[in-house]
Amino acid sequence: MNKIIVIVGPTAVGKTKLSIELAKKYDGEVVNADSTQVYKKMNVATAKVTEEEAEGIIHHLLDIKDIDEDYTVYDYQKDARRVIDDILKRGKTPIVVGGTGLYIKALLYDYDFKKEEKKYDFSSYSDDELYNELKKVDPNTIVHKNNRKRVERHLSYYMNYNKPMSSKEKTDKLLYDCIFIGLTTDRDKLYDRINKRVDVMMNNGLLKEAKDIYDTNIRSKAVMTPIGYKELFPYFDGKLSLEQSLDDIKKNSRHYAKKQYTWFNNQMDIKWFDTDFNNFDNTVNAVVSFIDNSNK
Repeated sequence: MNKIIVIVGPTAVGKTKLSIELAKKYDGEVVNADSTQVYKKMNVATAKVTEEEAEGIIHHLLDIKDIDEDYTVYDYQKDARRVIDDILKRGKTPIVVGGTGLYIKALLYDYDFKKEEKKYDFSSYSDDELYNELKKVDPNTIVHKNNRKRVERHLSYYMNYNKPMSSKEKTDKLLYDCIFIGLTTDRDKLYDRINKRVDVMMNNGLLKEAKDIYDTNIRSKAVMTPIGYKELFPYFDGKLSLEQSLDDIKKNSRHYAKKQYTWFNNQMDIKWFDTDFNNFDNTVNAVVSFIDNSNK
């Protein structure tokens, strides 16, 4: 099969497990599309596939950067397209899996991302001050002023290229032949799985992993973006109880899952499947049937 299989969906819905089963079925190799899993030493909180879970399936773009290094969507687009082209050239099936929608969009669609030559420090600005600066240079911006990370990114883009990001041409032109699969479940069930998953992560060493990162004193984008580390830092500082920090991880994870749904539904033409957590083979069989019919 010369198509790319793309698996999307919120956290804790079964994307990793499905990607392994499809890789076995279609002679595939998995391409990571999670912005946090490119970093080394960030395994438990990012739900990175374990060696046991991988079952020998080749995975690309995992553990390729240290936590003090920058890695942008421009870098991912370049690296992932190179990997995709190599997999296709070898006659295998690329299976792109992850929850970072912008990475998937950058990889598969005709989007022109530029490498930002210069980094800017906006830490001295309040949220309101920063947003006002963006409005001065990009009056048409649709970025919400409370989304500081995006405000900084848009302002940095302007300062590098002397044109607003809102002027960039958007396109829905796909560069590859793709099948988009989404996994979903009802909200209550998903939120319950997210809550329980955090408890499992604690049993799997989340606290030690977070403490090791905390002790490096590195507070890079890589460290402060994933859910699961920054929420525990106040506990290590003695400012919050462990229970409060874990509640914050669960709350932020639930909020992120909601944002993921909204983004994918608005950005891509996805065939959604309800995950059968009691018998995952039912989900796999339904997806395989859809893919096979799409190839006829």
